[in-house]
Amino acid sequence: MKYLYTILLLTSLLSTPSYSQDMKEAYFAGGCFWCMEAPFESAPGVEAAVSGFAGGEEEFPTYEEVSSGSTGHREAVRVTYDADIISYEELLEIFWKQIDPTDNGGQFVDRGFHYTTAIFYSSDLEREAAERSKNYHEERGTFGDPIVTPILPLTTFYRAEEEHQDYYKNHKLKYKYYRNRSGRDEYLKKIWE
Repeated sequence: MKYLYTILLLTSLLSTPSYSQDMKEAYFAGGCFWCMEAPFESAPGVEAAVSGFAGGEEEFPTYEEVSSGSTGHREAVRVTYDADIISYEELLEIFWKQIDPTDNGGQFVDRGFHYTTAIFYSSDLEREAAERSKNYHEERGTFGDPIVTPILPLTTFYRAEEEHQDYYKNHKLKYKYYRNRSGRDEYLKKIWE
C-alpha cells in the first residue's frame, strides 16, 4: 500500500502542468474598464484582465467615488500575462486598438477625467517600450490628431468591486447594449479597418 501511494504521488507530480516563471503584470487605462477586459483576455498568453483604479491619491476608492471624479483615479485594467507567450509590446498594440488616444476628455460616450486614457509603467523597460510605441503611432499619424495619452509611473492599483469584474461575461446583454451605444466600435472600425 505504501508503494502504491508513492506511485500515485509521483504520477500526480509529474502530470501537474508547468507554468511559466515569467508571469508579469501591465496596467492600462482605456476609458470604461468593462471594454478593456475582453480584448486583453482574448489574447493568447493573457491570464486575466482585472478591472480597477489607478493614478489617484485616495486609498481604496470605490466605484462611486472614482465616478464622481473626486479621487484622481482613472478606470484601469491590470493585465496578467505570460511573457514567454505575449510581449509587453504586443499588449501595447492591443491597447492602442481599443481607444481614442486623441481625446483628453474621456472615451466615447463616457466623459470625465476618470475615463481618460493612460499607460502606467512599473519599470524603465516598460516606460521605454510605451514611449517607442506612442512615438511610432504619432509619427505614422495613425489617429489623425495628436496623441494625448500620458505614460505615467504606476503608484497603486486598486481592484474594483466584484460586480465590475468580467462584466462582459457576466452581463452579456447589458454589456453588448452599452458597447453598441458607446461609439467605441464605430471609431475603432474607422481607424483600423
